[in-house]
Amino acid sequence: MEELIKRVSERTGLSEDKAKTAIETVVGFLKERLPAPIAGHVDSALEQAGGTVVDKASDLIGNIGGMFGK
Repeated sequence: MEELIKRVSERTGLSEDKAKTAIETVVGFLKERLPAPIAGHVDSALEQAGGTVVDKASDLIGNIGGMFGK
């Protein structure tokens, strides 16, 4: 998760604290809407994921930041 926080911070210009809050918000949103068996694995998937998941997530959040002029 630390790598994701750092990448989101770099891509959006947000502080690491704000990037962490954004990530936690997105993860919480996903966990609420995914089926329970899948939602239970979201946190561990983020912790154990390779660069591909981190890259995709930071791209997505970077694009969201771009919409707000970051």
